[in-house]
Amino acid sequence: MDYSQLIEKLKKELAAVTEEKTREKIWRNYFGREGEIKKVLSGLGSLPKEKRKDAAIGIQKLQKEAQALLQKKEEELKAAAMKNNLSASAEDLDFTAPKVGHLHPLTETVKLINEFFRDQGYSIMEGPEIETDEYCLQRLNVPIDHPARDMQDTIYIEDPNVLLRTQTSSIEARILDNCKPPFKTAFPGTTYRNEKVNKSNHFIFHQYQGVVVLPEVSLKDLFGTFNALFKKLYGDNVKVRYRNKYYPEVEPGVGPDMQCFNCKGKGCRLCKGVGWIEMGGAGIIHPNVLKMAGLDRNKWMGFAFGLGLDRWAMAKYNITDIRTLLGGNLGYKYYENENSF
Repeated sequence: MDYSQLIEKLKKELAAVTEEKTREKIWRNYFGREGEIKKVLSGLGSLPKEKRKDAAIGIQKLQKEAQALLQKKEEELKAAAMKNNLSASAEDLDFTAPKVGHLHPLTETVKLINEFFRDQGYSIMEGPEIETDEYCLQRLNVPIDHPARDMQDTIYIEDPNVLLRTQTSSIEARILDNCKPPFKTAFPGTTYRNEKVNKSNHFIFHQYQGVVVLPEVSLKDLFGTFNALFKKLYGDNVKVRYRNKYYPEVEPGVGPDMQCFNCKGKGCRLCKGVGWIEMGGAGIIHPNVLKMAGLDRNKWMGFAFGLGLDRWAMAKYNITDIRTLLGGNLGYKYYENENSF
């Protein structure tokens, strides 16, 4: 026996229902003592014995489907009633309230630089601020007796091995040790050194590090990356120069300088009178560093760089005192049209 017509009739009746009382009336019309389902059940005994089993299965299916349709309608009516009650009692809220707070200039700068390097195919990574002497210094070609250690004024937590990282190059050492080349990675982070605080230096500061390991790279690749990054942050007219620099973990080493944004090259307190601001250090990864990481120097080579992130933020937003960035003033906000704070 085909009960599909009865189900279609029920669907049409429920489609027009907007109140629970009407739904309950329809339920009685189908499941009450004299309802449609009862009539179908009462007719089961009049069927031939060989057809009763199939008919019983069909009636059971009919009951379940009809109950599901009525229950679904009940849930829909409850949800609609709740929505109406909330709408009736809700106040008229103004969602055009002014935005409170803003991102820190360092955060804004990191977002911009991350965006640049992601577009260049780099992975953005991070590493621990509490480091070991091995990864912060030794694996970067700075052994225990190396004079370059005196330049970093390291803050040790547990002498002689546990320290606050002095450079994000420690992440580079970990990546070289744990990642299989080829790779291009970049990573911002906080660093710590026992330094005197002034307009351009702080004992808590930030760096943005990158390391690339490929079968073949050159300084041309490094300079091209830097030039594109400077233009992204400071525009096509930015003035940059490169100087030979010494860093134990690279050979040769270079330092990118940008014309002082405060004095436009004339010389001021911020740039210490030279007209240029050192923005970081870089170079071709030293063979010893690759060797300590277990990489075949005949198969792989790379370049690494570390940017003074605070200075990049200062240049981006015309901030002339690095102490402003970490001064704890919750009302601090940069203003692009002003030259000092």
